[in-house]
Amino acid sequence: MRYIGLRYIGRVLPPNDDWSTRHSVQATARRTVALVNVLSGDRPGPDTVAEVLRAHGESVPLPLSEEDVDQLRAAALLLREVFAAPDTDGAARAVNGLLRRTAGAVRLTSHHGATPWHPHLDSDDEAPWGEWFLASSCLALTVLLWDRQRPPGGLCASPSCTDVLLTQGGGPPRRYCSRRCATRERVAAHRRSRG
Repeated sequence: MRYIGLRYIGRVLPPNDDWSTRHSVQATARRTVALVNVLSGDRPGPDTVAEVLRAHGESVPLPLSEEDVDQLRAAALLLREVFAAPDTDGAARAVNGLLRRTAGAVRLTSHHGATPWHPHLDSDDEAPWGEWFLASSCLALTVLLWDRQRPPGGLCASPSCTDVLLTQGGGPPRRYCSRRCATRERVAAHRRSRG
């Protein structure tokens, strides 16, 4: 147990249990961004999508079909609307529209005792991949918008990039999806100013 004060909080979970960090709102939002980006590009195969899901805490093995990938891709395209929203009100309208269209009632699940209890908005534990992805992403984006009262994400500011990103965190909102995009745009701006 660490000192409990304004900066330090005692560990609640055992040191080897990373469930709460793998399934936190932030982790779910990061998974959403990764999936939207991979599914919005060239048509990824099931193995590519499964690799992204495993990298974000999903169980192995992960049998995905082409139909599963198509459903995930359709959900990703809908979720891009939240990231493309110009402001907080637009992001809230986009999330609300997706919730009305797709979400079931909030329910708690432990996946038959395999995980701690946590909320889901999909129809059941065996819901199709696309339904699960859209519902879990909407839940995470809803909480982020609610908590910070600003859009949870945006589109990369680099004109040569189509990726989405989370804008929330410490400091000012992010504008670029990666350091690579930010550096490329700084170098281009520097060259234009010297030109």
